[in-house]
Amino acid sequence: MQAVIRVQDVHKKFRVYYDKGQSLKEKVLFRNRNRYEEHWVLGGISFNVERGEAVGLVGENGCGKSTLLKLMTKIMYPDRGSISIEGRVSSLIELGAGFHPDMTGRENIYINASIFGLSAREVEERLEDIIAFSELGDFIDNPVRTYSSGMYMRLAFSVAINVDADVLLIDEILAVGDANFQAKCFEKLREIKASGTTIVIVSHALGSIESICNRSIWIADGHIREMGPPRHIHSLYLEAMGEKREQSKIREEKRQEEKKQAEKERTVKAASENSAPPEEVPPAAEEPPESAAQPAETGEDTRGLGNRRFGNRDVEFTGIELTNAQGERKLLFYTGEPFRIRMFYRRNKPAVRSNVGFGIFRTDGVHCYGTNTVIQNNQYLHMQPSGSISVDILQNTLMPGEYWINIAAYSEDNFPQDDVQEAVKISVISRETDVGLCKLNTVWQTDDLQIEH
Repeated sequence: MQAVIRVQDVHKKFRVYYDKGQSLKEKVLFRNRNRYEEHWVLGGISFNVERGEAVGLVGENGCGKSTLLKLMTKIMYPDRGSISIEGRVSSLIELGAGFHPDMTGRENIYINASIFGLSAREVEERLEDIIAFSELGDFIDNPVRTYSSGMYMRLAFSVAINVDADVLLIDEILAVGDANFQAKCFEKLREIKASGTTIVIVSHALGSIESICNRSIWIADGHIREMGPPRHIHSLYLEAMGEKREQSKIREEKRQEEKKQAEKERTVKAASENSAPPEEVPPAAEEPPESAAQPAETGEDTRGLGNRRFGNRDVEFTGIELTNAQGERKLLFYTGEPFRIRMFYRRNKPAVRSNVGFGIFRTDGVHCYGTNTVIQNNQYLHMQPSGSISVDILQNTLMPGEYWINIAAYSEDNFPQDDVQEAVKISVISRETDVGLCKLNTVWQTDDLQIEH
């Protein structure tokens, strides 16, 4: 196979200014303020991509993935090393890059396609296909400044895939569209790959990379940490991220404990300075009222709950906790490993009955599973002033990837009391090589052999 992308010992640094003067006057009068430090984003990246291969770049935010992709498109140039690409390059780096906001979608198609090297005649031949794929319909002759971010993405992607590029570079842009259009885009990417186009894609949606790419490159701190089959690399990556989250969680718990201890010492010191008798010092373990129940006293974990929620709050979730079979709090699980979801709540209105449920969504929007107490037990729960509800996942069949867990409580007339979107994110890894969304128990048979899995 012929390598069409060659990245050889690429280094890239940026200047990070502490206090840079913005005007000419500031730069002249306060020259000593223009202090900066050099931050190396990439510290020696080397790899080749063969013709027709699809490669995914994965890693934490700030590790250098997007910088590397911009170097490949020659938006920027490396400080050391070289990048060579053979053939026509089409890129989706930033949403709406190259679009003029006051021109219509149709006019921007001509401008954007010409940037990719198409002649006016070639654009004419592809115009209807571009518009049809974008699904913009009646909006195609409106100024693009009136478009939503999803409409921008549709138009940009539609142009990029219709320029007959030899190399297609994509940076996380597909996360903007709705679930249906995302599925359509990934199906189109599979067709483009089958036709021989080389693809390099940066994405945090690991499942999407696994469905398209032959290889994943894990970048950490500006270096290639691992490179190989997506399933294997993603398992290593998710396991490392899980360990990092656990360490961060321990540090945060230590910080909170130190903060409480410092607050207690300040209270005692203030009481001593005011010559207050010991009995007048408020007791540290005073029980709060029900409406102000604290996580430390109930065992609830409010750090997982997000801000995307709606409902009348007759019942309000105050925390969520995930534990393994040994009762250890975790956010990283293996395929096949059972776990428990514990939802903490308080009731803000007397005599409330609720249908409590949860849903699991892959980070690219695919709905993996959902259920509630009415579906499974045909009953609404009588909610206590405060408490918790647990559900055990006895057979975790999720395949490796990252997943959001939503939790919700609904009234008997199906009105949301508290619907929390993306309450907590979990990671799933596996030591096996199955592919897909979930693991199924299978039995293979031949005339003289039976294999259970």
